[in-house]
Amino acid sequence: MSADQAHLPPDAIRREPALARVDALDGVRALAALAVLLYHVALQTGVALQDGIVGALLSRADVAVPIFFVLSGLLLYRPWAVASLTGERPPDTRAYLVRRGLRILPLYWIVVVVAMFGWSREHTGDLWTWLKLLTLTQNYDTSPWWSSTGPPGLMQMWSLSVEVAFYLTLPLMALLLARLSGGAVGVAARAKRQLVALAGVALASFAWTLVAFSPVGSGYMQLWLPRYWACFAGGMALAVVMAWLPSMREEVQRSLARWWWVCWIVAGAAYALASTPVTGGRFVTADDLPTNLAEQALYAVVAVALVAPAALPPRPGLVRTLLGNRVAGTLGGISYGIFLWQFVAMDTWYLLTGQQGWTGGLAMNLAAVTVLTVLYAFVSSQLVEEPIQRRRSRRL
Repeated sequence: MSADQAHLPPDAIRREPALARVDALDGVRALAALAVLLYHVALQTGVALQDGIVGALLSRADVAVPIFFVLSGLLLYRPWAVASLTGERPPDTRAYLVRRGLRILPLYWIVVVVAMFGWSREHTGDLWTWLKLLTLTQNYDTSPWWSSTGPPGLMQMWSLSVEVAFYLTLPLMALLLARLSGGAVGVAARAKRQLVALAGVALASFAWTLVAFSPVGSGYMQLWLPRYWACFAGGMALAVVMAWLPSMREEVQRSLARWWWVCWIVAGAAYALASTPVTGGRFVTADDLPTNLAEQALYAVVAVALVAPAALPPRPGLVRTLLGNRVAGTLGGISYGIFLWQFVAMDTWYLLTGQQGWTGGLAMNLAAVTVLTVLYAFVSSQLVEEPIQRRRSRRL
């Protein structure tokens, strides 16, 4: 123990363990990316629309999107959480925004160009379409020309638009949380204030849904950030607990390491319930208030309960061993590319094979589309993502 650490108060946070890298979260990211891919292929083949348990379970694999939202809340808020609990200087907002922009925009723009010229060439002369897509503001167009959540090849990008809205508002949220907890004495007191505030943010997510269905449901409002505050707030709450962990008593830390399986049982039960008609029909937005609220709540529970065991144990254990292996880490490293390229890969495969949608063949098509998607993601990681990140690291 260093001389500085010897003089820390009993509940002080040591910055290094509080911000240590957790490889298991890369494994969670990899699983989420592959689950989104599975969901889209299951829909394309029509298997997710069939009666029976298999179709029901596959039809709710889109819960992987809330898992991404929880991960974003956790990983991006974590430095702010540590700073607010320790009283240190918070991250620089400008540097944070630059890093986020360089991380997501270059490869996304490439995919937009490929998809537009590949499947929507008749709209490539529409400057308004380009402006919306390139700025990730397509979710706010209440009457777009496409019939789904986005143009062909880009239908999953609605969730990236939600992510960007969170990225932009996070510094303000962090400032408000720091102000709220700043008057408390001690790490535990500050952490508890933030957790209460984040519970309020999660509740506001459900209040938003109530507003969206007054007097009738507004589908486009389901693609806006407030609809998913519960997921982001859940991830931010995990970040607060992670920052608080190093100052907790040893027996509390051991308890968190032992009870991980309870979280996964909760996640599994919530997923099973979400696969029933309680969340509405298959492949449609829940079209009434009760089913919409049920989906919103159950998806948030699944996402937070699934991520928590990978994030919270203070030392390596079974969960981190399972999710922190080299294969999972590699797939987690290219998970953004897997997310971006999957519809391009799937549409390319169906074009090459001459297949029509909803004609079955889940196993064969999933294998082929997965190989193509991972290939695209790996190549784009080597040619685009990693060079940009290396250059960014030298400048920032």
